[in-house]
Amino acid sequence: MSAWPRVILALVLLVAATGCAKQVLSPDLPAASSSPGGSPSSRNATAAREATRYLGAPYVWAGSSPSGFDCSGLVMYAFGKVGVAMPHNAAQQFRLGTPVARDRLVPGDVVFFNQLRHNGIYLGDGRFVHSTKPGGVKIARLDDEWFRSRWVGARRL
Repeated sequence: MSAWPRVILALVLLVAATGCAKQVLSPDLPAASSSPGGSPSSRNATAAREATRYLGAPYVWAGSSPSGFDCSGLVMYAFGKVGVAMPHNAAQQFRLGTPVARDRLVPGDVVFFNQLRHNGIYLGDGRFVHSTKPGGVKIARLDDEWFRSRWVGARRL
């Protein structure tokens, strides 16, 4: 095989292989691109709605599937459903996206608590979805004492 057919074959394989890749957010760059057919804010709101589909799912340490979630596993799973790959660790997830002030939260922002040991996805109206032990996947309020006193920050992907 001469050089040109090999180059063309390599390019075709490269395009085919990257066509299925999920968007991965760099911890160094804010999320500026959107998913196909929508803005980042609509994508993030879709991730928030996706997470609420699993209300009542049990808490499972290191869980990241509908059979059981931990907090960062729920966040990872919901955003994965909208094409955003992220690590399964709240502290590492905090490195993604851009910081958001508590009074500027919009649905789909990721909220963090307790020295980056816990997180969830903001739903709006002061509420967020998360997975906790005990209780599994449920909705809580940011102004609940435990969360208010352990607030770390929020990120917009």
